[in-house]
Amino acid sequence: MPDETITQQVSERYARAVTTGEQMCCPTGYDFKDLQTFIPEEVLHASYGCGTPAGLTTVQPGETVLDIGSGGGIDCFDAARRIGPTGRVIGVDMTDEMLALARRNAPFVARNLGHPATTVEFRKGHAESLPVEDGVIDLIISNCVINLAPDKPAVFREMYRVIRPGGRFTISDIVADQPVPNYLLHDSQKWGDCLSGALPAREYLDGLVHAGFLGVHQVKFSPWQVIDGIHFFSVTLAGFKLPAAAERKDAFATLVGPFSRVMDEMGHSYRRGVPEPVSARTAELFRTEPFERIFLLSETPIALAATDQRLMTILPANTPCVWKGHYAILTAPFAEAEDDDHHVYRRGSPLEICSKTLDVLESGPYSRHFAILNRSTATVSADAVSCDPDGNCC
Repeated sequence: MPDETITQQVSERYARAVTTGEQMCCPTGYDFKDLQTFIPEEVLHASYGCGTPAGLTTVQPGETVLDIGSGGGIDCFDAARRIGPTGRVIGVDMTDEMLALARRNAPFVARNLGHPATTVEFRKGHAESLPVEDGVIDLIISNCVINLAPDKPAVFREMYRVIRPGGRFTISDIVADQPVPNYLLHDSQKWGDCLSGALPAREYLDGLVHAGFLGVHQVKFSPWQVIDGIHFFSVTLAGFKLPAAAERKDAFATLVGPFSRVMDEMGHSYRRGVPEPVSARTAELFRTEPFERIFLLSETPIALAATDQRLMTILPANTPCVWKGHYAILTAPFAEAEDDDHHVYRRGSPLEICSKTLDVLESGPYSRHFAILNRSTATVSADAVSCDPDGNCC
């Protein structure tokens, strides 16, 4: 199906939804009781998506926020509340009906917020060619929209172009655990359902890194639908556009855990407890939130002995395990990582895991770094598998 046809059909379907009230994509976690205090009802009724952009909680007064696929404006108006009267919000959408809905409600939202004038501007455009200047955006948000774009690498490049150095993104979208087959790719109905355009998780994550972003990581994960054995799930991702140069000096980074080994997005490897020299730019990255408690940064090399209390080592229980159909998808800010049971995870690629490994990955330190799916179609009654006495499993 030609890209132009996909875009036109998706736009027409969302235009109809303004008047029909059709529910698009999948349910979100909006607090409508809170939003009703300043956002008109007709905007709330035309709200679609697959996750509340968690990045809004990081917004500082005076920042400039861009919403890709702003629809009726719900996320833009929520951002306007957070940036205050000195900030700016830009919403970009390709559907005239959605833009009209958002524009006519912008003055009411400004009045309800007590702002002297609206801080929200809605522009018509496509995600692959954003009508936004270079390097002016502090934060990009997007709620289940990028999967609707036929050329996602172009979207990622545009995101990188408009974000200022030191800026960030937090986007919610639908991805899949495997490539979507042709019979779904050419199903216009399922494009509008946020299914046919879903990239495999690895391709989505790699695309953001190839565009230039670093520290790409999962904020939230939620299973959604299974169609013909393909698992579609909602994931909220965040990442950074680092400044070209950092003022701080080069440093050393010592991996603390919970992983025994990781490879960063630039291809550098780190083993737990072993200090490695890093550039000032990498050190700046490792100071961001997703790397907290993972690295120890220092001006001089610091090696940590196996008995050091700062290290995190999590071994599986020394009991039999069972294969129950679980798969783990690494969503940490690393290209590759290894646990203490010698499982090697490549970001975005599903890896089958047993019950013991599942218990490990669902533990506190690991849980934020993985999306867990179950591909079994019925209750599993597999026999237990004995593991090695030293704890090595499967």
